[in-house]
Amino acid sequence: MTTATYLRPGLPAPVAENDGLDAPYWEATRRGVLMVQRCKACGTWQWGPEWICHKCLSFDVGWQEVEGRGRIYSWERPWHPVHPALKEQGPYIVVLVELRQAGGIRMLGNLLGDPKQAVRIGAEVEAVFEPHDDAKPSYTLVQWRHATT
Repeated sequence: MTTATYLRPGLPAPVAENDGLDAPYWEATRRGVLMVQRCKACGTWQWGPEWICHKCLSFDVGWQEVEGRGRIYSWERPWHPVHPALKEQGPYIVVLVELRQAGGIRMLGNLLGDPKQAVRIGAEVEAVFEPHDDAKPSYTLVQWRHATT
């Protein structure tokens, strides 16, 4: 599912690292798919992307599609701008989302909706893919919203 832009003009565009490590993640977001790393040797899930497994130290780490659903593990409501482009945007809600299907790894993102809404630890959320087709290069952000089902 897509939504109107949440990202303010003037913020640096997120792009894949020059070494290509996280390219599969960014390519998948363009298709509306959430991908995370999983070790092919021991099966451990991990985030953020690394060349080596955090558990068994294998270099045989791949990417696997996961359901874009999780639960809020932690959250914060910043009122101060963390970048000049956010000077007029505040507060906003940042959530740490635990992906149960992916071994409980956690991803950061914005919680869409009213920035003053009540936020509950453990609340179910779902990924929302926000495309930025006019950017050079184009990219898609993963945001979060309260799950509807």
